[in-house]
Amino acid sequence: MPPVALVTGSRKGIGRRVAEHLAARGYRVVGCSREPADWSAAGYEHRIADVTVEPEVVALVAGIRRDLGAPAVLINNAGVASMNHALLTPGETADRVLRTSVLGTFLVSRECGKLMMRERFGRIVNFTSVAVALALEGEAVYVAAKGAVEALTRTLAREFGPMGITVNAIGPGPLDTDLTRAVPPEKIQALVERMAVRRRTTFEDVTNVVDFLVRPESSAVTGQTIYLGGP
Repeated sequence: MPPVALVTGSRKGIGRRVAEHLAARGYRVVGCSREPADWSAAGYEHRIADVTVEPEVVALVAGIRRDLGAPAVLINNAGVASMNHALLTPGETADRVLRTSVLGTFLVSRECGKLMMRERFGRIVNFTSVAVALALEGEAVYVAAKGAVEALTRTLAREFGPMGITVNAIGPGPLDTDLTRAVPPEKIQALVERMAVRRRTTFEDVTNVVDFLVRPESSAVTGQTIYLGGP
């Protein structure tokens, strides 16, 4: 049977591209989001779930185990961005950003970790952002949320390590997504100029690192955050 991978936030953007890539690599991929996906691929199925709602996460992972078996790979991609100055960010927005990135990553990791533990194998990859390393102004809540994801990654790596589960994070630079298309080009260019590799991150950059982190041979790589483009 092909290994099972769960990709959260797979309706579009990075999540979709990673889900398509893993399906093409032979994984049985389950993606999820709060809304239906408008795309399909061989080896991929989409389920509706809000990663911030604990009963929905529990049901999602239990359903995957029942239908396909325990996930070998978890990609925690679901997230919400906020590109407002701290003084202009409503509390409601801050709550949504933090809950999606931090609580969502925790809940899905917890539920998948229970199943991976029984198999003595698992690969969890969380998504952060180079904005954390740059302490990017104008994105205080987003940076705080992704910084928490990085801290969670390091701690889960220690807790899950004895069970054969690795936990790592990828922090892309600016990608061509719906989010960055709404950002003025001059702001994107200013961000690129602060990076060590002065170009936009590509989806191929992302899937290259995903491939490395989920390999069985990468069992000694855990608790790491890999920034694409460099801080």
